[in-house]
Amino acid sequence: MKIRSGLDAVCADQADRLRGRRLGLLCHAASVNGDLVHAVDALMAAGVKPVRLFGPEHGVRGEAQDMIGVGEQVDRLTGIPVVSLYGDSFASLTPPPGSLDDLEVLVVDLQDIGSRYYTYVWTMTLAMQAAAKAGIEIVVLDRPNPLGGSLWEGGAIDPGFESFVGLGSLPVRHGLTIGEIAKMACVGIPGRFLCKPLDVALTVVPMEGWRRDMLFDETGLPWVMPSPNMPTLDTGIVYPGMCLIEGTNISEGRGTTRPFEIVGAPWVNGQALADALTREKLPGVRFRPMGFEPTFQKHGRKSCGGVQLHVDNRPAFLSYHTGVAVVRALYQQGGGFGWRTEQYEFVSDRPAIDLLTGNERIRKGIESGATMAELAATWSGSQAEFAQTRAPHLLYR
Repeated sequence: MKIRSGLDAVCADQADRLRGRRLGLLCHAASVNGDLVHAVDALMAAGVKPVRLFGPEHGVRGEAQDMIGVGEQVDRLTGIPVVSLYGDSFASLTPPPGSLDDLEVLVVDLQDIGSRYYTYVWTMTLAMQAAAKAGIEIVVLDRPNPLGGSLWEGGAIDPGFESFVGLGSLPVRHGLTIGEIAKMACVGIPGRFLCKPLDVALTVVPMEGWRRDMLFDETGLPWVMPSPNMPTLDTGIVYPGMCLIEGTNISEGRGTTRPFEIVGAPWVNGQALADALTREKLPGVRFRPMGFEPTFQKHGRKSCGGVQLHVDNRPAFLSYHTGVAVVRALYQQGGGFGWRTEQYEFVSDRPAIDLLTGNERIRKGIESGATMAELAATWSGSQAEFAQTRAPHLLYR
């Protein structure tokens, strides 16, 4: 079965709503239609001509690595002016003054990965705030949540722990499409940045044929890397948990061909780590001890011990629970383990791990020797409450 994305739908039979209007397009490398034609070209073929592009983290064409400021000013393939929405400060994440004033509509076509850490949904919500101030319409072309929409994991963000890996309080794995998050943002998402309702004209162009139980490889759509370290759906499936490794000095596998599936460091005993994680009896996943040498980033060009995650039962696999278990096991092994202390996504007054988990309870629990059951209890209540929070915003049943 091949579903039809919002981009495919608008180009096929809804382009009249956009033709002849001064239009900006917020897009990235994975903004392609079912035939792998980029959104810019697909829209222009349908008679819709963007006058300005807006690029999120990694840029319009996806070349930039994570947390690297993007300074592109002109799209190298089309010559269309580009406004970067990822620079060297938190202010750079919002469309700058004047960049929307001469537009009538801002079209958003971004492939999300289904995890709160992934910054594209937050780029969209900040653009929605700017569009509300400028008095222009927002049109979101919806795309699949690659992880499906029937499961969510993780707890709420405590006040004061908001950041660009969580401007609003969503679970780590949220089970929503980017269009559904746009709807939620209109009424307000808890947290200091997005809590107020937005007075913005929002249109979500829905997908056709998508069901909430679908993973991306069931959609029939082509996989295009939405960021440089998201090469496959396998990466996306482990990402909601294994991105927690970014909050430590352990390599999360950047600089290997299996980022987030491979973790380790020069001092890690891979066999002992695999044995400890196997004893946890985590559902849907097995751990293979291994050695690897990242080509860049953490421990680049150094021999590391670690493990690779092998997910053998996707419906049973709990990515966030597994990620917390991996961090806990690495902490207990000791050696040179440490929490990341450098600035993370423009925040320097809180540890990165606390921004990722949304509070300090996971870190402090690991440090005090908490069991996995005790750690999971810190997020289970708000995870359950999210069922009611998300219900009014669902576009697909």
